[in-house]
Amino acid sequence: MSAMGEAAVEAAALEWFGGLGYAVGHGPHLAPGEPAAERESFGEVVLVGRLREAIRRLNPAIPEEAREEALRKVLRVGFGSMIQTNRAFHRILRDGVPLDYPRPDGSIAGDHVRLVDFGDVRANDWLAVNQFTVVEGQHNRRPDIVVFLNGLPLGLIELKNASDEDADIWAAYRQLQTYKAEIASLLHYNAALVVSDGLQARMGSVTANQEWFNLSDQCRGMTTGSLVVLRFE
Repeated sequence: MSAMGEAAVEAAALEWFGGLGYAVGHGPHLAPGEPAAERESFGEVVLVGRLREAIRRLNPAIPEEAREEALRKVLRVGFGSMIQTNRAFHRILRDGVPLDYPRPDGSIAGDHVRLVDFGDVRANDWLAVNQFTVVEGQHNRRPDIVVFLNGLPLGLIELKNASDEDADIWAAYRQLQTYKAEIASLLHYNAALVVSDGLQARMGSVTANQEWFNLSDQCRGMTTGSLVVLRFE
């Protein structure tokens, strides 16, 4: 079977995401200034409207002002290095955003604001977006596919063309290292990185070196009939 070009791999990936029930978006359509824009600038990596709605939906008993404070904490998650920030965000993704807020009787409540419904994956907002431009400082990068969970960019997929000897999956891996160096804010929230050329695929974390980018049951090399997919269930 002939190798798939990068554009074909990308199109097939989006089609498969759609078949799994993800909403599918195209980065240029969601860009700032467009009718369907979901962010105010290319420096924003979180889809704030989707995250705000998820926080409201998943935490109905928490006052609106406290939910907004939880949102601000997520957007200000930056803490030292990219890896430190990623670890800090992982804790609040898993446990919820810790915060205190006043009760009507004047006492102070300590609580956690949930960002994800881990009990019912269908209660979350799943979105796959291609060509999602991020501008950070002087750097302008456009990852192939970003996977959003409740507006949080938890997945990043970089694709290459298997027919190009100079653009295999390890070229995609090297591209991820460029993203870490130049648009680190996108990786602050990341839970999984995937590289694929349509024939094979590997998955790793932001701290994984090349040796630890492995095949798994959730990330498999695919050909024309099927495509790499990132799932968080």
